[in-house]
Amino acid sequence: MMLKPSFGEPGQCFPLKGDSGFVQIRLRTTIILEAITLEHVDNAVAYDRSSAPKNCRVYGWHQGYDAGKMFLLAEFSYDLEKSNAQTFNVLDSVGSGLVDTFRLDFTSNHGSPSHTCIYRLQVHGHEPTSVSMLAT
Repeated sequence: MMLKPSFGEPGQCFPLKGDSGFVQIRLRTTIILEAITLEHVDNAVAYDRSSAPKNCRVYGWHQGYDAGKMFLLAEFSYDLEKSNAQTFNVLDSVGSGLVDTFRLDFTSNHGSPSHTCIYRLQVHGHEPTSVSMLAT
């Protein structure tokens, strides 16, 4: 559900129990990750958006190379006062980190004690330009 557009309909989300947790996604190919977009329902159609993730970290790794070596890609706060789709750039210190798996951790939401909803999660990046990049 969180990988497809929800078309802004309240309740059409990927729900997680509680106010903290994580989702982990394996990509179909290795990429150099550049940004992450997190989307929640728009305030024009929802009266309560307390289930939106708030404080987030995104980690990435490559299953085939340095398997299990997770590195921090981004750290951000989803702001209910901004657009419902918010894009966050990967940290400069990551360099050309190759990932085929990433994990969104959220340590809080905007007030809902029972659940947190992710309406859409997107990654932005590009495939490595050469095979030698995969060997590093």
